[in-house]
Amino acid sequence: MEKATQHRIVVGGALVHHGRVLAARRSAPPEVAGRWEFPGGKTEPGETEAAALERELLEELGVRARALAQLPGSWTVRPGLELRFWTAELLSGDPRPLEDHSELRWLTPAELGDLDWLDHDREVLPHVARLLTED
Repeated sequence: MEKATQHRIVVGGALVHHGRVLAARRSAPPEVAGRWEFPGGKTEPGETEAAALERELLEELGVRARALAQLPGSWTVRPGLELRFWTAELLSGDPRPLEDHSELRWLTPAELGDLDWLDHDREVLPHVARLLTED
């Protein structure tokens, strides 16, 4: 008997502070190491996307943040795993690469295209750029 695929959401966070957004360079797993992403992770059962993002940013970066709004679009990472991006604001702390990242950078809208982004994260860059220029 085949096990049904459970649908799970992964949230990526465009963490905005003073007109810049935080990018994180992956250190693991090997197939994506060295590429850049918006930090985040999988929702836990019963957890909202906003709560998952806030928890993941605390675990991965050591910061307290507030999830604000979902950005347009969603992407299938693999069957049963869907990626959605949210904007978030930094409330307290200085981001550090604690889990799965080797480097962090605060980027202006003009610098967004300078990095080797993971494919799904690259697709959301126009929305992030628009968000940064509205501030």
